[in-house]
Amino acid sequence: MSEEPRTVPADAQKAGAADANKQLFASLYGELRRLADRELRRYPGAVVSPTTLVHEAYLNLMSREGVSFSDPGKCLGYVARAMRGLLIDFVRQRGALKRGAGFHITELNTQISEENDEDGDLGRLSEALDELAIREPRLAELVDLKYFCGFSFAEIGKLHGISERTVQRDWQKVRLLLYQHLHASSP
Repeated sequence: MSEEPRTVPADAQKAGAADANKQLFASLYGELRRLADRELRRYPGAVVSPTTLVHEAYLNLMSREGVSFSDPGKCLGYVARAMRGLLIDFVRQRGALKRGAGFHITELNTQISEENDEDGDLGRLSEALDELAIREPRLAELVDLKYFCGFSFAEIGKLHGISERTVQRDWQKVRLLLYQHLHASSP
């Protein structure tokens, strides 16, 4: 008499993946807080705390169906990308016309000041990264891991099973592609 192999119901598989994601997120919480703090220092226009940014990224992660991570590096890359998107949304929200971004207070200053268009730069960078993710997802992930997570070339190479030099060449390529996209679309 042979027994039929037991299968795990789809709901149980989803619950198991969600539990694994929760545990992985909890184990990486300190690192994610550090990443959030560093990113917020990079984008002073986002008026949000590191804790809020990490928790928003967590909610983003948990709302996705079928997302599971085989290792902490992949999870950090995904959450860093989610944080980047959230930061861009916060900065755009701050600059929305209904919040008075279209109004400029003038003063009687005779010195010429440099205009700083960080909000526009951030938006164009986000668009360039989104376009890159469609054309070359591996390079877009490299940007997330290097720029947003702060991984070294050696760590990224180890994560993907390629040499550090290959990662460096890919980094040069992605920087060139982003530079071309940003300068081609600059006003």
